[in-house]
Parts: sequence; structure tokens; C-alpha cells
Amino acid sequence: MTPSRRGLPPLNAMRAFEVAGRRLTFRAAADELGVTQGAVAQQVRALEEHLGLTLFRRLPRGLALTPQGTAYLAELTRAFDLLAEATGRLYDAPAAVTISVTPTFAAKLLIPRLAALNAALPEVELRTIATETLSDFDRDQVDMAVRLTRPPFPAAQEAKLLFRQELVAVANPLLVKELSLPLTAKQLAGLPLLHDAHNHWPAWLQTGKTLPGAVFSQTTLALDAAMAGQGVALVCRAFVAADLAAGRLAQVTEESRETDSDYFLVRKRSPSHGKAAEAVWDWCLNRFG
Repeated sequence: MTPSRRGLPPLNAMRAFEVAGRRLTFRAAADELGVTQGAVAQQVRALEEHLGLTLFRRLPRGLALTPQGTAYLAELTRAFDLLAEATGRLYDAPAAVTISVTPTFAAKLLIPRLAALNAALPEVELRTIATETLSDFDRDQVDMAVRLTRPPFPAAQEAKLLFRQELVAVANPLLVKELSLPLTAKQLAGLPLLHDAHNHWPAWLQTGKTLPGAVFSQTTLALDAAMAGQGVALVCRAFVAADLAAGRLAQVTEESRETDSDYFLVRKRSPSHGKAAEAVWDWCLNRFG
């Protein structure tokens, strides 16, 4: 029957026996452990008393293991080796940093730059949570978050502006190839409009009417539909800058508008965030700020 962990001998006693069993002298074991010879002998005696077994035969010069001691030494050495390996893997593992971002930020800005982040911070394992839901830093175990929000911020939070939300109307160039750009408001209203959860189109077109068109729960889905030529999406310029530069999307109106909310990098105020989390914070500010 395997004894409970509560009934195990003290760890220091087992460690003293394991080293003495390998070295076969209390003096050599004391040197390895950095304690006195008497302390090692006392720990071994305590272990033998706890087990009710004799583990060593004391000789005029050194020690000899009993059969029970030989068997016990092999198992303890294996156990201590496993502990050392587990501890080594813990130290060797990359430091994990968790960032919560909106799905559109993840798809359009963060994922295309992951290779650059890995090259700059190879010791960091970045864990990304893509959600529109506001994060509770403690409950969700999140180190930092990127959110579309506006000041003021709670005193317990630190926030840095990454970029302004400048809205632009974009479409696949093939969708508007028969039209002369920039489009007028009337021309724009005649095209399929792609809506997301932010619902900026009524304010953009200055109408209180419900506008027709496909509705998506996330901006990134509306952008995918625009890329596929399904209509015109109204999105933050930062998310489509690369697609506009590459000609995959076209800005179909001259007009752009800033909103009262912008993209901020946010974290819980703390006297120390850890080296890895601090490095990712600085990298995000330099890359996206």
C-alpha cells in the first residue's frame, strides 16, 4: 500500500540519505550539501528511525548500503532527477504574456507582425485572446489589452494611446471599377453597404433611416466581405492601410472622420509588471503607437 504524502519522511532527510548513498561517506555528502558532517548523519538517523529500517552499515572508513538502502537509493535518485528536470524545464520555458485584443486588431495588425515580435522578443510566449469583451485583468489573467475606448480611465488602470480611429469607406476596386472615384454620397448609398456592430453608416450618411445591407458581428468580417467584393465597409484606416497601399482595397470617398473613441493599450497599474510583460508593452507602443 502506498503511504499518503502526509506520511512521507522529511525532504531534507531523504536528500541527505540520497547524497550520502551516492558518495558513501557522510563527509563527502556534507561537502556537496554545504552542511556539517554531523548534520548529515543526524538526518540519516532520523530517516532510518522514521522508516524503521537500517539503510547503511557504518564502517571504519565510510558507509555501505544495506539491501533496503540500495533499493531505496535507486528510487530516491530517480525522484530527485525528475524534480531537477521539472525545475529545469520551468526555467527554460519562455515567459508567457497574455494580451487581449479585438478580433479586427488581431487579424489586421497583430498577426501580420507576430514574426517581428518573435524576432525581437524570442524569450516571450505571447498568448492572444481575441474578443470585444472588456477584460478583468485579474479574473481573466490578462497582462494588457487593446481596446476601442476613450478617457477617463479608472485610477487602477494605465492607458496609452495607440492610434486614432479615423473611419474610411473602402471596397474592392472591382466593385467600383465602372464608377469615377471619389464617390458622392448618393453613389455611395446606391452600393451594398456592409455593417458591423459599431453601426457607423447612419451617422456617415447623415440619416436616421435603417440602411439595408449585410450585418456582421465583427468589423473583421465586414472587411472580409469588402475584400470579396460584396459591398462597401466603413472601417478604421489603421486596419486597411496595408490593403489600400497594395491595391487590394480602394478608398471610395475623399471624406474620413475621427470618432470620439480611439485605440488604447491598457493594463492594470502595478509597481512591477515583470520583465516579459514590460517588453511586450514597449513593443506594442513602438509598433502600433
